[in-house]
Amino acid sequence: MIAVFTLLLVLGMSMVIVRFATVALVHTGLGRETARFQARSAFTGAGFTTGESEQVVGHPVRRRIVMWLMLVGNVGIATAMATLLLSFIDMKGTDEPWLEMGLLATGVVLLWFLATSAAVDRYLCRIISWALNRYTDIDARDYARLLHLREDYGVSEMLVAERNWLQEKNLREAALAREGILVLGIECAGGGFLGAPPADTCLHSGDRLLVYGRTGCIAALDRRQAGSAGDRDHAEGVVDQARVTAEERAQTGR
Repeated sequence: MIAVFTLLLVLGMSMVIVRFATVALVHTGLGRETARFQARSAFTGAGFTTGESEQVVGHPVRRRIVMWLMLVGNVGIATAMATLLLSFIDMKGTDEPWLEMGLLATGVVLLWFLATSAAVDRYLCRIISWALNRYTDIDARDYARLLHLREDYGVSEMLVAERNWLQEKNLREAALAREGILVLGIECAGGGFLGAPPADTCLHSGDRLLVYGRTGCIAALDRRQAGSAGDRDHAEGVVDQARVTAEERAQTGR
């Protein structure tokens, strides 16, 4: 009987740990579904290799969360397997093995209900969020939600390469906002970072821009070459953005 309770306790603690890690990853800027998938993958050691995994590996705080989760997961799974084996051995030595099997099955069903309950999820997330805000320095904002990222909008990084249309232009001349692209920051080629750069900031080859806008527009800007052809592409981008803005305003009534 003790082995059954121990197994249920291990399973319950594992679910709480995964939920805790999910909320922590969300607080670093990951979307909730992405954070949940990555937390479960790390805890179970599944090791899925996806573009989302690169977002975790390339972020120091997320990487630290996942490293601890992998360590705890290895210990937890080994403990659960050993406890499960002891549970079955213990059942054979009792007069009422069906009682223990029924208790184990009931406990697993109850844990599954708690793990999939939306109400429990909201309650746990509030508690975990409070604990993270109170006792850690993890940035407690979900940037995917704050930026309202949709399928066609996103934050991206692009390099100002040689002969790129942006090279040696300042932000006022480039007028990227008219194409629906906002420059959030610049990692300068000579070192240093410039956040919320002013309009007179000149862009040089080797600069890395952190930009927000429609992903297709950002990709087109990244490919745009200097010269008259690039100027035409910019003009077409301005016209296209005016159309998109008109459609979005019509949808929102703004």
